[in-house]
Amino acid sequence: MSISLSSLIFLPIWISTAQIQQGGPDEKEKTTALKDLLSRINLDELMKKDEPPFDFPDTLEGFEYAFNEKGQLRHIKTGEPFVFNYREDLHRWNQKRYEALGEIITKYVYELLEKDCHLQKISIPEGYGVIVLNPNENYIEVEKPKMRKQLSADGTDEPAEKRERREKVSKETKKRRDFFEKYRNPQKEKEMMQLFIRENGSPEEHAVYVWDHFIAKSAAESVFFVAHSYGGLAFVELMIQREADVKSKVTAVALTDSVHNVWHQEAGKTIREWMRENCCNWVSSSEPLDTSVESMLPDCPRVSAGTDRHELTSWKSFPSIFKFFAEASQAKSSSQKPTLTRRSHRIKHEEL
Repeated sequence: MSISLSSLIFLPIWISTAQIQQGGPDEKEKTTALKDLLSRINLDELMKKDEPPFDFPDTLEGFEYAFNEKGQLRHIKTGEPFVFNYREDLHRWNQKRYEALGEIITKYVYELLEKDCHLQKISIPEGYGVIVLNPNENYIEVEKPKMRKQLSADGTDEPAEKRERREKVSKETKKRRDFFEKYRNPQKEKEMMQLFIRENGSPEEHAVYVWDHFIAKSAAESVFFVAHSYGGLAFVELMIQREADVKSKVTAVALTDSVHNVWHQEAGKTIREWMRENCCNWVSSSEPLDTSVESMLPDCPRVSAGTDRHELTSWKSFPSIFKFFAEASQAKSSSQKPTLTRRSHRIKHEEL
Protein backbone atom coordinates (compact mmCIF):
# COMPACT_ATOMS: atom_id res chain seq x y z
CA MET A 1 0.00 0.00 0.00
CA SER A 2 1.41 3.38 -1.00
CA ILE A 3 1.51 6.18 1.60
CA SER A 4 1.28 9.81 0.50
CA LEU A 5 3.81 12.36 1.73
CA SER A 6 1.07 14.34 3.51
CA SER A 7 0.08 11.30 5.55
CA LEU A 8 3.69 10.59 6.36
CA ILE A 9 4.21 14.10 7.71
CA PHE A 10 0.97 15.04 9.40
CA LEU A 11 -0.31 11.77 10.91
CA PRO A 12 2.44 11.48 13.56
CA ILE A 13 1.92 15.14 14.46
CA TRP A 14 -1.80 14.53 15.02
CA ILE A 15 -1.10 11.56 17.28
CA SER A 16 1.48 13.48 19.29
CA THR A 17 -0.90 16.39 19.68
CA ALA A 18 -3.64 14.06 20.91
CA GLN A 19 -1.25 12.57 23.44
CA ILE A 20 -0.31 16.04 24.67
CA GLN A 21 -3.94 16.99 25.16
CA GLN A 22 -4.28 14.00 27.50
CA GLY A 23 -1.16 14.95 29.44
CA GLY A 24 -0.93 16.12 33.02
CA PRO A 25 1.76 18.14 34.81
CA ASP A 26 4.37 17.45 32.18
CA GLU A 27 2.19 18.80 29.31
CA LYS A 28 4.46 21.83 28.90
CA GLU A 29 7.54 19.64 28.64
CA LYS A 30 5.88 17.49 25.99
CA THR A 31 4.88 20.56 24.03
CA THR A 32 8.44 21.84 24.16
CA ALA A 33 9.77 18.47 23.07
CA LEU A 34 7.33 18.36 20.15
CA LYS A 35 8.36 21.84 19.03
CA ASP A 36 12.00 20.81 19.21
CA LEU A 37 11.24 17.73 17.12
CA LEU A 38 9.44 19.75 14.49
CA SER A 39 12.28 22.27 14.34
CA ARG A 40 14.64 19.45 13.39
CA ILE A 41 12.55 18.42 10.38
CA ASN A 42 14.02 19.74 7.16
CA LEU A 43 10.87 20.62 5.26
CA ASP A 44 12.85 21.50 2.15
CA GLU A 45 14.28 18.03 1.95
CA LEU A 46 10.89 16.42 2.63
CA MET A 47 9.33 18.39 -0.22
CA LYS A 48 12.12 17.45 -2.58
CA LYS A 49 11.83 13.77 -1.72
CA ASP A 50 10.76 11.65 -4.68
CA GLU A 51 10.36 14.78 -6.84
CA PRO A 52 12.14 14.45 -10.19
CA PRO A 53 14.56 17.20 -11.24
CA PHE A 54 13.37 20.15 -13.31
CA ASP A 55 15.15 18.97 -16.44
CA PHE A 56 12.87 19.44 -19.45
CA PRO A 57 13.36 19.22 -23.24
CA ASP A 58 14.05 22.39 -25.21
CA THR A 59 12.01 21.45 -28.28
CA LEU A 60 8.39 20.55 -29.01
CA GLU A 61 9.56 17.19 -30.33
CA GLY A 62 11.31 16.55 -27.03
CA PHE A 63 7.99 17.04 -25.24
CA GLU A 64 6.37 14.79 -27.87
CA TYR A 65 4.01 17.57 -28.93
CA ALA A 66 3.32 19.20 -32.28
CA PHE A 67 0.82 21.57 -33.88
CA ASN A 68 -1.61 19.97 -36.32
CA GLU A 69 -2.96 21.50 -39.52
CA LYS A 70 -5.59 23.38 -37.49
CA GLY A 71 -2.96 24.99 -35.30
CA GLN A 72 -3.89 22.85 -32.30
CA LEU A 73 -1.26 21.51 -29.91
CA ARG A 74 -1.52 17.73 -29.80
CA HIS A 75 0.54 14.84 -28.45
CA ILE A 76 2.46 13.13 -31.23
CA LYS A 77 1.58 9.59 -30.13
CA THR A 78 -1.87 9.90 -28.55
CA GLY A 79 -3.26 12.90 -30.41
CA GLU A 80 -4.58 14.25 -27.10
CA PRO A 81 -4.42 17.92 -26.06
CA PHE A 82 -1.87 19.10 -23.50
CA VAL A 83 -2.23 17.46 -20.09
CA PHE A 84 -1.15 19.57 -17.14
CA ASN A 85 -1.20 16.82 -14.50
CA TYR A 86 1.39 14.72 -16.27
CA ARG A 87 2.48 13.25 -12.93
CA GLU A 88 0.00 12.85 -10.10
CA ASP A 89 0.68 14.61 -6.76
CA LEU A 90 3.57 16.61 -8.25
CA HIS A 91 1.96 19.99 -8.79
CA ARG A 92 5.20 22.00 -8.64
CA TRP A 93 6.91 19.71 -11.15
CA ASN A 94 3.88 19.85 -13.45
CA GLN A 95 3.86 23.65 -13.21
CA LYS A 96 7.54 23.85 -14.18
CA ARG A 97 6.95 21.46 -17.05
CA TYR A 98 4.06 23.66 -18.21
CA GLU A 99 6.22 26.79 -18.02
CA ALA A 100 9.08 25.15 -19.93
CA LEU A 101 6.73 24.09 -22.71
CA GLY A 102 5.22 27.59 -22.73
CA GLU A 103 8.62 29.12 -23.42
CA ILE A 104 9.06 26.85 -26.43
CA ILE A 105 5.60 27.71 -27.75
CA THR A 106 6.32 31.42 -27.35
CA LYS A 107 9.40 31.09 -29.56
CA TYR A 108 7.39 29.00 -32.03
CA VAL A 109 4.72 31.73 -32.29
CA TYR A 110 7.42 34.32 -32.90
CA GLU A 111 8.75 32.17 -35.73
CA LEU A 112 5.27 31.89 -37.26
CA LEU A 113 4.80 35.65 -37.12
CA GLU A 114 8.09 36.17 -38.92
CA LYS A 115 7.89 33.33 -41.47
CA ASP A 116 4.19 33.02 -42.27
CA CYS A 117 2.98 36.57 -41.51
CA HIS A 118 6.15 38.23 -42.79
CA LEU A 119 6.54 40.31 -39.64
CA GLN A 120 9.89 41.35 -38.28
CA LYS A 121 10.80 41.51 -34.60
CA ILE A 122 13.03 44.54 -34.10
CA SER A 123 13.95 46.99 -31.37
CA ILE A 124 14.67 50.02 -33.56
CA PRO A 125 12.31 52.33 -35.58
CA GLU A 126 10.75 50.70 -38.69
CA GLY A 127 8.31 51.68 -41.47
CA TYR A 128 5.91 48.75 -41.67
CA GLY A 129 2.17 49.05 -41.75
CA VAL A 130 1.61 46.73 -38.78
CA ILE A 131 3.15 47.08 -35.33
CA VAL A 132 2.65 44.33 -32.76
CA LEU A 133 3.25 45.65 -29.26
CA ASN A 134 4.70 43.41 -26.57
CA PRO A 135 3.36 44.95 -23.32
CA ASN A 136 3.83 41.77 -21.26
CA GLU A 137 7.62 41.78 -21.43
CA ASN A 138 8.58 44.40 -18.86
CA TYR A 139 11.65 42.88 -17.19
CA ILE A 140 14.32 40.22 -17.39
CA GLU A 141 15.36 37.86 -14.61
CA VAL A 142 19.00 37.60 -13.63
CA GLU A 143 20.75 35.84 -10.79
CA LYS A 144 21.23 37.94 -7.70
CA PRO A 145 24.88 38.79 -7.02
CA LYS A 146 26.29 37.07 -3.97
CA MET A 147 26.52 39.27 -0.90
CA ARG A 148 29.98 40.21 0.26
CA LYS A 149 31.09 39.18 3.72
CA GLN A 150 29.85 41.75 6.22
CA LEU A 151 32.34 43.54 8.41
CA SER A 152 31.87 44.63 12.01
CA ALA A 153 31.27 48.26 12.97
CA ASP A 154 34.98 49.07 13.27
CA GLY A 155 35.65 47.69 9.78
CA THR A 156 37.39 44.50 10.90
CA ASP A 157 36.21 40.92 10.70
CA GLU A 158 33.89 39.82 13.48
CA PRO A 159 35.10 37.26 16.00
CA ALA A 160 34.33 33.80 14.75
CA GLU A 161 32.01 32.92 17.68
CA LYS A 162 29.98 36.13 17.34
CA ARG A 163 29.73 35.75 13.58
CA GLU A 164 28.52 32.17 13.90
CA ARG A 165 25.75 33.20 16.33
CA ARG A 166 24.66 36.06 14.08
CA GLU A 167 24.69 33.89 10.97
CA LYS A 168 22.67 31.18 12.75
CA VAL A 169 19.96 33.66 13.75
CA SER A 170 19.97 35.19 10.27
CA LYS A 171 19.70 31.78 8.63
CA GLU A 172 16.76 30.74 10.81
CA THR A 173 14.97 34.02 10.16
CA LYS A 174 15.50 33.73 6.42
CA LYS A 175 14.28 30.14 6.45
CA ARG A 176 11.00 31.15 8.07
CA ARG A 177 10.59 34.10 5.73
CA ASP A 178 11.25 32.09 2.60
CA PHE A 179 9.19 29.06 3.62
CA PHE A 180 6.26 29.63 1.28
CA GLU A 181 8.48 30.53 -1.66
CA LYS A 182 10.52 27.39 -1.17
CA TYR A 183 7.34 25.34 -0.83
CA ARG A 184 6.24 26.63 -4.21
CA ASN A 185 9.59 25.85 -5.78
CA PRO A 186 11.72 23.73 -3.42
CA GLN A 187 14.42 23.01 -5.98
CA LYS A 188 15.15 26.66 -6.63
CA GLU A 189 18.83 27.03 -5.85
CA LYS A 190 19.55 30.42 -7.41
CA GLU A 191 18.05 33.63 -6.11
CA MET A 192 16.80 35.73 -9.01
CA MET A 193 16.07 39.42 -9.30
CA GLN A 194 14.00 41.38 -11.81
CA LEU A 195 15.61 44.09 -13.91
CA PHE A 196 12.89 46.26 -15.37
CA ILE A 197 13.32 47.47 -18.94
CA ARG A 198 13.98 51.20 -19.05
CA GLU A 199 10.83 53.18 -19.94
CA ASN A 200 8.98 49.88 -20.47
CA GLY A 201 8.54 48.68 -16.89
CA SER A 202 4.77 48.21 -17.27
CA PRO A 203 2.24 47.67 -20.09
CA GLU A 204 1.18 51.31 -19.75
CA GLU A 205 4.76 52.56 -20.05
CA HIS A 206 5.32 50.29 -23.03
CA ALA A 207 2.29 51.68 -24.87
CA VAL A 208 3.45 55.27 -24.36
CA TYR A 209 7.01 54.38 -25.39
CA VAL A 210 5.91 52.68 -28.62
CA TRP A 211 3.63 55.60 -29.40
CA ASP A 212 6.37 58.20 -28.87
CA HIS A 213 9.16 56.34 -30.66
CA PHE A 214 7.29 54.55 -33.44
CA ILE A 215 3.64 55.41 -34.10
CA ALA A 216 3.79 59.17 -33.57
CA LYS A 217 6.81 59.40 -35.88
CA SER A 218 5.32 57.22 -38.61
CA ALA A 219 4.03 58.62 -41.89
CA ALA A 220 0.67 56.88 -41.46
CA GLU A 221 -2.27 59.26 -41.65
CA SER A 222 -4.79 56.79 -40.23
CA VAL A 223 -3.88 54.59 -37.27
CA PHE A 224 -6.09 51.76 -36.00
CA PHE A 225 -5.72 49.98 -32.66
CA VAL A 226 -6.76 46.47 -31.66
CA ALA A 227 -6.34 46.16 -27.89
CA HIS A 228 -7.19 42.96 -26.01
CA SER A 229 -7.94 42.68 -22.28
CA TYR A 230 -5.37 44.73 -20.31
CA GLY A 231 -4.31 46.30 -23.60
CA GLY A 232 -7.52 48.33 -23.45
CA LEU A 233 -6.49 49.76 -20.11
CA ALA A 234 -3.06 50.59 -21.54
CA PHE A 235 -4.70 52.39 -24.47
CA VAL A 236 -6.87 54.53 -22.16
CA GLU A 237 -3.73 55.44 -20.21
CA LEU A 238 -2.08 56.39 -23.50
CA MET A 239 -5.02 58.68 -24.27
CA ILE A 240 -4.76 60.30 -20.86
CA GLN A 241 -1.08 61.07 -21.40
CA ARG A 242 -1.17 61.86 -25.14
CA GLU A 243 -4.78 62.91 -25.74
CA ALA A 244 -4.27 65.52 -28.47
CA ASP A 245 -1.75 63.40 -30.40
CA VAL A 246 -3.93 60.28 -30.26
CA LYS A 247 -7.02 62.16 -31.44
CA SER A 248 -5.16 63.64 -34.39
CA LYS A 249 -3.68 60.35 -35.61
CA VAL A 250 -5.97 57.49 -34.52
CA THR A 251 -9.03 56.80 -36.66
CA ALA A 252 -10.67 53.97 -34.72
CA VAL A 253 -10.01 51.61 -31.82
CA ALA A 254 -11.28 48.04 -31.48
CA LEU A 255 -11.19 46.69 -27.94
CA THR A 256 -11.71 42.99 -27.25
CA ASP A 257 -12.91 42.13 -23.76
CA SER A 258 -11.07 45.17 -22.45
CA VAL A 259 -10.64 45.59 -18.69
CA HIS A 260 -10.27 49.37 -18.82
CA ASN A 261 -12.31 51.55 -16.48
CA VAL A 262 -12.71 55.24 -17.35
CA TRP A 263 -13.71 56.09 -13.77
CA HIS A 264 -10.82 54.37 -11.99
CA GLN A 265 -8.36 55.64 -14.58
CA GLU A 266 -9.83 59.13 -14.25
CA ALA A 267 -10.30 59.65 -17.96
CA GLY A 268 -11.61 63.14 -18.64
CA LYS A 269 -14.91 64.06 -20.28
CA THR A 270 -13.32 64.83 -23.65
CA ILE A 271 -11.65 61.38 -23.69
CA ARG A 272 -14.91 59.63 -22.84
CA GLU A 273 -16.71 61.52 -25.60
CA TRP A 274 -14.00 60.62 -28.13
CA MET A 275 -14.17 56.95 -27.12
CA ARG A 276 -17.97 56.87 -27.56
CA GLU A 277 -17.54 58.07 -31.14
CA ASN A 278 -14.41 56.17 -32.20
CA CYS A 279 -14.13 52.99 -30.10
CA CYS A 280 -16.06 49.74 -29.81
CA ASN A 281 -15.53 46.96 -27.29
CA TRP A 282 -16.25 43.37 -28.42
CA VAL A 283 -16.88 41.61 -25.11
CA SER A 284 -17.23 37.94 -24.18
CA SER A 285 -20.89 36.99 -24.46
CA SER A 286 -23.03 34.06 -25.51
CA GLU A 287 -25.07 36.42 -27.69
CA PRO A 288 -24.53 36.43 -31.49
CA LEU A 289 -21.68 38.51 -32.90
CA ASP A 290 -22.27 42.29 -32.82
CA THR A 291 -25.31 42.07 -30.53
CA SER A 292 -25.42 45.19 -28.37
CA VAL A 293 -24.39 44.59 -24.73
CA GLU A 294 -25.41 47.05 -22.03
CA SER A 295 -22.83 48.80 -19.87
CA MET A 296 -23.02 51.06 -16.84
CA LEU A 297 -19.88 52.94 -17.83
CA PRO A 298 -20.16 56.06 -20.03
CA ASP A 299 -17.47 55.07 -22.51
CA CYS A 300 -17.47 53.19 -25.80
CA PRO A 301 -20.27 50.93 -27.10
CA ARG A 302 -20.10 47.25 -26.15
CA VAL A 303 -21.11 44.46 -28.49
CA SER A 304 -20.84 40.69 -28.31
CA ALA A 305 -17.72 39.01 -29.67
CA GLY A 306 -19.79 35.93 -30.44
CA THR A 307 -18.04 33.84 -27.78
CA ASP A 308 -18.07 33.64 -24.00
CA ARG A 309 -14.38 32.68 -23.91
CA HIS A 310 -12.16 35.63 -23.08
CA GLU A 311 -9.14 34.37 -25.03
CA LEU A 312 -11.16 33.94 -28.25
CA THR A 313 -12.79 37.38 -28.36
CA SER A 314 -10.20 38.88 -30.73
CA TRP A 315 -10.27 35.96 -33.14
CA LYS A 316 -14.05 35.66 -33.25
CA SER A 317 -14.66 39.37 -33.74
CA PHE A 318 -12.03 40.02 -36.45
CA PRO A 319 -14.57 40.11 -39.34
CA SER A 320 -16.57 42.80 -37.56
CA ILE A 321 -13.44 44.66 -36.45
CA PHE A 322 -12.13 45.04 -40.01
CA LYS A 323 -15.56 46.11 -41.17
CA PHE A 324 -15.58 48.67 -38.35
CA PHE A 325 -12.18 49.96 -39.46
CA ALA A 326 -13.28 50.20 -43.09
CA GLU A 327 -16.38 52.18 -42.13
CA ALA A 328 -14.32 54.45 -39.87
CA SER A 329 -11.82 55.13 -42.66
CA GLN A 330 -14.59 55.88 -45.13
CA ALA A 331 -16.35 58.10 -42.60
CA LYS A 332 -13.14 60.02 -41.99
CA SER A 333 -12.78 60.68 -45.70
CA SER A 334 -16.38 61.90 -45.95
CA SER A 335 -16.38 63.58 -42.50
CA GLN A 336 -19.00 61.13 -41.22
CA LYS A 337 -18.99 58.73 -38.28
CA PRO A 338 -18.93 54.93 -38.68
CA THR A 339 -22.28 53.21 -38.38
CA LEU A 340 -21.10 50.77 -35.72
CA THR A 341 -20.99 53.46 -33.03
CA ARG A 342 -24.55 52.46 -32.05
CA ARG A 343 -26.17 55.91 -31.68
CA SER A 344 -29.08 54.55 -29.61
CA HIS A 345 -26.60 52.93 -27.22
CA ARG A 346 -24.62 56.17 -27.08
CA ILE A 347 -27.70 58.19 -26.12
CA LYS A 348 -28.23 55.94 -23.09
CA HIS A 349 -24.74 56.80 -21.87
CA GLU A 350 -25.37 60.50 -22.39
CA GLU A 351 -28.59 60.25 -20.37
CA LEU A 352 -26.56 58.76 -17.50
